Amino acid sequence: MTGFVVALVLVAAVAGLLRWRRPAWYWLTFGVTLAVARVLVRYSSVMDACGLTVPPARWRLALARAANRPIPESRPPRILRLRPTRTGLVLRLKLRPGQDAFDIAAASDRLRHSFSMHGVTSRELSSGVVEVRMTGYDVLKRVQMPAETDSRLMRVPVALREDGSVHYRDYRAIPHALTLGATESGKSVYQRNLVAGLAPRNVALVGIDCKKGVELFPLARRFSALADNPDTAAELLDALVARMEGVYQLIRAEQRITADVPDTEIAADIWDLPEHLRPIPVVVLVDEVAELALYANKEEEKRRDRVITALVRLAQLGRAAGIYLEICGQRFGSELGKGITMLRAQLTGRTAHRVNDETSANMAFGVISPDAVLAAIQIPAEMRGVAIAGDSSGGWHRIRAPHTSLRQAVNLCNRYAERTPDLPELAPFRPVLPGNADSPTSAARPIPASA
Repeated sequence: MTGFVVALVLVAAVAGLLRWRRPAWYWLTFGVTLAVARVLVRYSSVMDACGLTVPPARWRLALARAANRPIPESRPPRILRLRPTRTGLVLRLKLRPGQDAFDIAAASDRLRHSFSMHGVTSRELSSGVVEVRMTGYDVLKRVQMPAETDSRLMRVPVALREDGSVHYRDYRAIPHALTLGATESGKSVYQRNLVAGLAPRNVALVGIDCKKGVELFPLARRFSALADNPDTAAELLDALVARMEGVYQLIRAEQRITADVPDTEIAADIWDLPEHLRPIPVVVLVDEVAELALYANKEEEKRRDRVITALVRLAQLGRAAGIYLEICGQRFGSELGKGITMLRAQLTGRTAHRVNDETSANMAFGVISPDAVLAAIQIPAEMRGVAIAGDSSGGWHRIRAPHTSLRQAVNLCNRYAERTPDLPELAPFRPVLPGNADSPTSAARPIPASA
């Protein structure tokens, strides 16, 4: 008996140490078993306490009265599946008649407390079927991306969501995005994760870094074009507009609109073209958009209008030509001048790191989701990298990108330098690399894109 007590105390001590120092290990060894037991044992009583049950059907009441039996209890949603994951539990529920998915979402905080979980989120999968994701620990405190992700050519895993799922930057679903964040908020790390995720893919990277290139120029071996000042940026954006127009001419030539061509084979963007004709997609990263919009004299104002006009044209028309925008900044409001609001309206994806005031959060989510604004201004300063990600549909998530140092990003870009495509329209802006000063455009061959 004494040996059993010692073993029990030892196991409890190990569990407590793991929960304190390695919460992910604790969850996989002890937490998941305890959590499944709590959910199964407490399920009916918790659902009843949270108001997530419905009265029994009338025919069951009538049958109970006729048979002189006890009145049936209220029924909670039926559990279709309970699946443990590496970060928590996934509960799939079938709602009873009269229940709504919003009822589950509104009770998420009460469910979190009742089941002793770290977080609870829900989403409706289909009519009457709701998926409830529970996290057993704070997955954003120490981000660990899963070894296997559902990544594709234009779908890049960049961060982890608070429910334990992976947050992807899907350019084909959301072509253009805006990333806001104060100094030291983790915005640069998020951008490095984007570059690191795109580096192994057959994608052309174009950078505009008006801070004299301190953020993007260390990654130059993987960039097809870079600009480090507003004047060069204006010329580079004009070249991108010219490329976009050339791609549209190619699409027009390959549309093949005849009676015998199926509707699904009519080309409307680069992804409808045959693979051997498909131009390589281009991702444009703007590190600090305010530097492109500020001006001090009439000459700079003309350049500023030229830059903003080009960005608006790319945002409005670039998707079909395979040109995608990633615009970053500390603020992105109407004080930057005319055209800024029009440009912001075209940026469907929104990511807001810690901001200095509520107005900055409103620039990202004000007309989309007031709840996302509140979540953005509550990000603590010590949690660098935590951000709120959403889109124009109103949905949003709390995310955090894994820490990627500048050295790690540089090493990855150097490893995949041979994948850097040589785009003729952007040849004058190809960064000059050491040992290649005489020919800045001879670093790589064009690489066809694949779906």
